[in-house]
Amino acid sequence: MSPELAYRTVVVVLWLLVALNSWVCRGLFWDGASFLAIVLDTRTFHDFYPARAHVAWLTQAPVLLLAKAGVSDTRLLSMVYTATLFAVPTALYQFALRRVRGDAVLLGVVLAIIAVVYLPTWFFIVGEYNAAYAAATLAMATLLTGREFSRRDAAVLFALGMLCLASYEAMIYLGPFLAIATLWSMGSSRTTDRIARLMGWAAVLAFVGGAAVAANSVYQYWNHDYFTRVRHATFDFWQNLQFIVPLVGLGVMAMISFVWPSWLKGRAPLIATGVVAAVLVSTLWFRQIFNPEAMLFPPAHYVARTGAGGMLLVFLSAMWAHVAWRERAPRLLEILRQPTVGRRLVLAMSLLVLAATVPDLALTRLWVGYLDYFRGVVTSRSGLVPSPGLPMGQWPYRLFAQDWTYPALSAIVRSAPGQGIVVAPTDYRNVPPFNPSCGTVPRLEGYRWGG
Repeated sequence: MSPELAYRTVVVVLWLLVALNSWVCRGLFWDGASFLAIVLDTRTFHDFYPARAHVAWLTQAPVLLLAKAGVSDTRLLSMVYTATLFAVPTALYQFALRRVRGDAVLLGVVLAIIAVVYLPTWFFIVGEYNAAYAAATLAMATLLTGREFSRRDAAVLFALGMLCLASYEAMIYLGPFLAIATLWSMGSSRTTDRIARLMGWAAVLAFVGGAAVAANSVYQYWNHDYFTRVRHATFDFWQNLQFIVPLVGLGVMAMISFVWPSWLKGRAPLIATGVVAAVLVSTLWFRQIFNPEAMLFPPAHYVARTGAGGMLLVFLSAMWAHVAWRERAPRLLEILRQPTVGRRLVLAMSLLVLAATVPDLALTRLWVGYLDYFRGVVTSRSGLVPSPGLPMGQWPYRLFAQDWTYPALSAIVRSAPGQGIVVAPTDYRNVPPFNPSCGTVPRLEGYRWGG
């Protein structure tokens, strides 16, 4: 498969998924409903906390502008909010793919990032890590593909650095990594353009600043109950089958390649990738074959995000090694750089991306059913509706249910004042998940589903 065809195919598939997910308002999943309700109620940005502010501002700006312009259709606003959440990281990944499409090895690695890091964790698209990981990927693609450190590339890096300055805690390690890579790129370049180098230094400071902001957030919230639970769940990424299946498959193939590099010259890696892709698709039926917990589970996208960040660092390091290690390169890199092997790598990773879309589409179908059911409950009742009387703990509703976001989702999907508000029997004012605005009943006066 030619790199250009792979690039075009994957880009089209990604944007079709963005369009579909926007139409079904998948951005309302979990925290998304609460964040959107707070934005509409307060008519201003909702910063989860300052360390992630820049991503929040970028993704909430379109829906906030529409709300201030008088748009009151919460379905339309939900679609726009979802579209922005998905479009920002997808656009960044597209630009990264475009930058590396002239190098089969780099293209194969970026495709692997999409298959292993992006798609298996993007159901929780409201998570700022989606944009942060995509920005880090584009930054590395820019650094490794420029013939010289140009003003345009420096400007791109500075913009990405400013986004990453307040994006996500993963910048505590991605920030220094990107700063060092930028210094390496400037040192390797022959350019004498002082403006380009000045912007490059500004990008370095921004990446370092992102690491400092992330470190401060980690320190400040280290003993917070929520962040304590998050730390304890760091290694629970095994719960996400969409993440663990391609991760284990690629890990085994990588180990074989280190020990026996010449196997890459044959078709065996392509066949092995086909097996991994088949297993990934078959996860749709694991619940029937094994046990009720062996299933696709959207909340596991949230759980696996930390592990995905670590894998991203491994992938970015591999990209850097491929470009920088030219003299006395190991046998593995020499073989990977062969045109035939590179094309097969691109084909294999493209196949893995396509396979990753299958369980995602299955989850989207289940999400549509859940949202329709939830809205049916809200529009058919009035007043407060206790959640214990609803089948939220049953399949498939329990895949998407999050008790503290019930009030926000209820307020968003109402089509008339006075319709029901689903609530959980928990006092979230005194024990909030994040802050006192979350878990409470939003007003959303003048808004309704359908305009």
